[in-house]
Amino acid sequence: MNDSQPEADFRHLKHHVPFIPEGLPYVLTGMFVTFTFALLDWAIPAILSAAVTVLMVHFFRDPVRWSNAGPGDVVSPADGRIIVVEKTSEPRFTGQPCWKISIFMNVFDVHVNRVPISGRIADIFYQKGRFLAADKAKASKENEQNWIRIETASGASVVVTQVAGLIARRIVCWPQVGDTVRRGERFGMIRFGSRLDLYIPSTGEVLVRKGQKVFAGETILCRIP
Repeated sequence: MNDSQPEADFRHLKHHVPFIPEGLPYVLTGMFVTFTFALLDWAIPAILSAAVTVLMVHFFRDPVRWSNAGPGDVVSPADGRIIVVEKTSEPRFTGQPCWKISIFMNVFDVHVNRVPISGRIADIFYQKGRFLAADKAKASKENEQNWIRIETASGASVVVTQVAGLIARRIVCWPQVGDTVRRGERFGMIRFGSRLDLYIPSTGEVLVRKGQKVFAGETILCRIP
């Protein structure tokens, strides 16, 4: 990265606090509405609004994560449950045989996304689309999504796709093509329930199974040469 142009560094869009700034408008709005209801002495609406505000704080939490991943290890880019582990072809950039691992995030999971492996952002492709339930198979093809291809130092290509869901209406991605990224660091988020699809070389060793709970930046999903 070019330290002489810090304004171009996507890392300046995140902060080392347990709450992501993307959530501030929601939380502040919830606090304002709750305060207004309280002033009007509308007890039940105030309680409901306060509960929604607490849920917003919970949704936009951004905990510190640690990993003992070694060279070639690919960590989970998202919190959630593994819903797909299959061999296929990478459909967007290379068309090469690969493993596909899909992670479904419900509204109670941490929604901050993390870089699965260190490397350089080679390609980014944004696709408009539908908002089907993210745990459905065709969501990977038809939903709004953002594709990111990372080239590792060894020349391997790893693709991670942020896929919007039934409720999710905003995909956030901070890095740009050409940026160097480090495994485990934050790179974006998807608001309110969604999924991430990860495509790794077919020569990789998958270390997780369908139905398993995983944690962004910590759980090792696979190992590539």
